[in-house]
This record gives sequence, C-alpha cells and structure tokens, in this order.
Amino acid sequence: MKLLFAAAEIFPYAKTGGLADVAQALPTTLAKEIDVLSVMPLYDFIDREKFALTAMNESFQITLGKDIYEISLFEGMNQGVRTLFVYEATLCHCITPYGNKNGDYLSNDIRFGIFSKTVVILAQMFEIDVLHLNDWHTALSALWAKEILPELHVIFTIHNLAFQGHFPRESMERLGLREHYFTPEGIEFWGGVNCMKAGIAYSDVVTTVSPTYAKEIMLPEFGCGLEGFIQVHSPKLHGILNGIDTVLFDPLIDPALPKNYGLEKFTNKKKNKILFCEEHGLRDVQKPLIVFIGRFTEQKGLDVIIEALPKLLTMKFNFAILGEGDEAMAETLKIASKNHDNFSIQFGYDESLSHRMYAAADLLLMPSRFEPCGLNQLISLRYGTIPIVNDVGGLHDSVRDIDDTDRSVCGQGIVLSKLSSNAIVRSVKRALQLFTSTKLFLKISKANMHCDVSFEESAKSYLKLYRKLV
Repeated sequence: MKLLFAAAEIFPYAKTGGLADVAQALPTTLAKEIDVLSVMPLYDFIDREKFALTAMNESFQITLGKDIYEISLFEGMNQGVRTLFVYEATLCHCITPYGNKNGDYLSNDIRFGIFSKTVVILAQMFEIDVLHLNDWHTALSALWAKEILPELHVIFTIHNLAFQGHFPRESMERLGLREHYFTPEGIEFWGGVNCMKAGIAYSDVVTTVSPTYAKEIMLPEFGCGLEGFIQVHSPKLHGILNGIDTVLFDPLIDPALPKNYGLEKFTNKKKNKILFCEEHGLRDVQKPLIVFIGRFTEQKGLDVIIEALPKLLTMKFNFAILGEGDEAMAETLKIASKNHDNFSIQFGYDESLSHRMYAAADLLLMPSRFEPCGLNQLISLRYGTIPIVNDVGGLHDSVRDIDDTDRSVCGQGIVLSKLSSNAIVRSVKRALQLFTSTKLFLKISKANMHCDVSFEESAKSYLKLYRKLV
C-alpha cells in the first residue's frame, strides 16, 4: 500500500501549531508498516541547504481558472519518511504559511488551491493507493480527486474545525471549480466558498483527532456552523486520538534540556526548574511552577486566565507563559509581568524553550474552550508535569481528574468541569494543595510518564481505515 500524506505544515520545516507535529509523527509511525510519502509546500522561509532538500527532475503545469502555474518539486528525508516539497511562486512567496499581523493572506484561496490540485497530480504520478488530507488547506484535493483520479481513496482529517477556509463567491471562477459544486450539499456556505466542506463532502472517510471531538462537532456549541452538514456525513466520521513523537519528546535524551531525566533520574527535573526560574527571574524556586504554552487566543482560554490573573498572582506559585497571538492579550500580560516577580512572560514561538518549560514545570495550565486533541497535555504527561485542563475534546480523552477512578484514561491531572475565571482559581488551588502532598504529587507525576502517548495505537486505527478502503 502506498500512502500520500498531505499537509500545509510539517515539523521541522514549518510549524504554527500541532498540525505540524502530527504531520511529522504520524507518517513516521505509519512508515513502519506501509510505504509513506509526505508532501507540503516549499515556502520561501524554509532553508533548503539546512534540510538538504534537492530539486527533482519532475516539473509540470497546472491550470486553475484562466491561469497556468509552473510547479517544481524538491525532496528530502524526515525521520525516515521521504518528503516532497511543492514550489510555485504564488504559493510559496510568504514569510509565514497563512498570514501576517494584518490577517490571512487574501490569496490563500489560490495558494492552497495550487497546492491541493498539485497533490492530486502527485498521487497520480506516484501511483498512490490512499491520499490522506489534513485540514482545509488540502481539502479541495478531495474534490479534484473525484474528477481527475476517481479510483483514488481519500481520507480527510479535521484538526480544527474553527479554521475552514472561507472565501468569496468569486473564488469559484479563480479556482476553476464547476458550478455544480456551489450548493449547500457541496462547498457553498452563506453565499461563499467553504474549503473545509469539500474535504468532508468528497472524501471517503473523515476523521477527527480525538473521539470526543468527533461527537462535539455535531453539536452547535462546537460545530462552527457545520454541525448539520457533519451530521449528514457522520456515517463516515471517526475519532482517533493523536499522539506525539516520543523520541522528539523524551526528557531522558532531549537535547534542549540542561539536565536530562527519567523515572530513574527524576531529581533532575527539579534541577531544570531551578535553572529555568533563575534564568527568567522567578524567585523562590521551592514554590510550584505552573506554565502556559500556546497561542494567545480565546480558544486556548487565555482571556479567562487573564481575568483570573489578579487572584492567581497573589497565590504562592511561580507562573510562566510562552506564546504569541492577540496583541491586546499580550500587552495585558506584559504589564502584569512587570508588576509581579512570580510571573514571567516570553513572546513568540521557541521550540527549544517550550521543551525546557515542560521539563521545568510542576504543572501545565491548559483551560481550552475547545480542543480537538491538544498535544501540550500529552507532552506534559511525558515530562512528568501534571496538567490542569478543561473537560473538552481530546483533553477529556487523555486526562482524568485525580479523584476519578476510571482507569480507561491513563493521564491524571486537575480537570475543570466548566470554564470560568473562578473555576481556574479553584483548580489552581487544588493543584497547589496537591503539590504539598509531596509523595502523592510525585506518584502521579511518575505514573503519567508511564502513559502511552505515542502514535502507535493511533497508527493502528488509521491503518485499519486505509485497509478497509483498499
């Protein structure tokens, strides 16, 4: 069986969020069993020399609407997986994959239309059996596959339904899409084009990145306007919990850590905490250290954290945040960090620093409003850092409350039943009380490190779906 795995970002070449991590780790695991080929755009910011990318002899043209685009191909190896890179100037001339501080690029319909149509041509060129698409950036491939390569089996994974690829009606002509697709049963959505709908409507199988999220997206609260449409296609919907790359995220060998540690050298975790607190000006390293790592958005519950911040910062713990996003949120956090010596804020994306924070922290705060899967909590389990999470999506499937006796979920933490600033304050108080019970806290931390957060089980589920199709 030959699989083509298509994504707009793959770690380490490009990363804005969890999609990139999954697009690296899942194909790596699948490659143990089947022939896997990955593909992504070759954005201009990717260092071709650093990653030893080489040009391929194959080049071709594609047509979208009235325009012709010249496609060049490059290739490299990523954790043993052959990875193809699509280069076309309109698609790749950018400093970030999707947009800048002013918002999404206005040309994203054409950019990812180019990528999506190219993916289908590549499936034809490499005689692919199963095409695995990820999120709206690749969703139009499902539509074009039905036209160009109807025998191709297509799986579409929804990583985050909140991002759907909405474009004006005029995109139909720019993309060269046939008018019969512009219906409520197709890709029409409130008078415009919805790329996500193409992936859902025209693929053979639809998956989400956790079982609970698969149920949630059929409800108005989480369906982002597509709940009815997804209900229609629910017979082909499956929820499969993500994992992480347990080699990349392994505190015993992680090169980013000042002190490596594991179950047998667990005291080194505290040494990482001491070093981190000293580096970031956090006093009294004996206090518990709580971290938040992620985008500054309402999805991640950062607005609720900010609302709770005045009470949180009077409590006896150190708090460190790493992330970027909403400028108003960032400014509020910046002011708070200047006025409190138990609060540290680092802006931007820093992969190495995030690893050091997982290792240093006693607790991870992750009160997401919705969370299709979430990888932070899985990484925290791997690093013996106890998560504080909201009871939604993949967080529900991967973390159970310390008072919950249900053993079907391995990871333990503090679970909010409802998101509010008061609930966050109460949960942090519970976490700090747990921290004072040293033996119990240590027992839970070490037990979490035993949890299987790899992609092994997830890969088995995907392989079962692939084989049913073929």
